[in-house]
Amino acid sequence: MFNYITENWRGRPLISREVIVNLIGHTTTDTGLSIQAELDENTYPSGIKVSDEDLRRVNLTPAKFHGKDWNYAIKSSQ
Repeated sequence: MFNYITENWRGRPLISREVIVNLIGHTTTDTGLSIQAELDENTYPSGIKVSDEDLRRVNLTPAKFHGKDWNYAIKSSQ
């Protein structure tokens, strides 16, 4: 979806969070898929660490292209 979002806001000044959220929320794909967006102004703790055990339980499937670097899918374990 990111390619559609960046296409939608191309050439527009991203002057506020409201502008960004509205541009994202008015993005659609060629087939009509739309995106819902809203600003989350909550504060979240930083520095939370994920254990190696927890990370191993995430069902990651690497992609053929740069799967070891950054491209992967997270699949349901069910």
